[in-house]
Amino acid sequence: MSYDVSTTSPVSAAATDLLPERGDTLADSFNGIGDIVMAGERSGYTHLSTRALPTVGRLVTAARGAAEALADRALWPGRRGRWQLAPRAARRHTRGRMRVTVVALEPNGFVPLTGARPSVSASDVLYLVSGRAHAVVTGDGGRLLAVQELAERRARVLGSAGGHQLVNTGTETAVVVRVTA
Repeated sequence: MSYDVSTTSPVSAAATDLLPERGDTLADSFNGIGDIVMAGERSGYTHLSTRALPTVGRLVTAARGAAEALADRALWPGRRGRWQLAPRAARRHTRGRMRVTVVALEPNGFVPLTGARPSVSASDVLYLVSGRAHAVVTGDGGRLLAVQELAERRARVLGSAGGHQLVNTGTETAVVVRVTA
């Protein structure tokens, strides 16, 4: 028995009235849609092939491994304020479709977190190697929406990089690893 919320009095509605009867055209129309019936199976359409993206756990593990490799200051990027491909020693911890980049920021320096391929990127993971940094989210007209500190030995997962900036708020050079799926 269902209830009408506006009057709180019981309303009788038979659930079978909403379902089509056997032999109805609606039930027969599902026969031609193999992708719905065979959910989870490979599709016969090559343009619909799936590409497995890494999980958030794999992204975080890759970021942690890259940060451990970048603990050696000799591997830090020479150019400051630009995202660059991480050294091979830092990328060694990744497998699959992941891109590992690193940035070194001078004090009070900032860099945008917009991706090179924003439509392809599913998520980003930031991991602080050294220094102190914050992820700043800005809205229309540069209005400040949120400030999130990157804590040591903690990964920051971003669902989208749009409108984010990374700011060095410390007194020494900040180095941050970014793993993108």
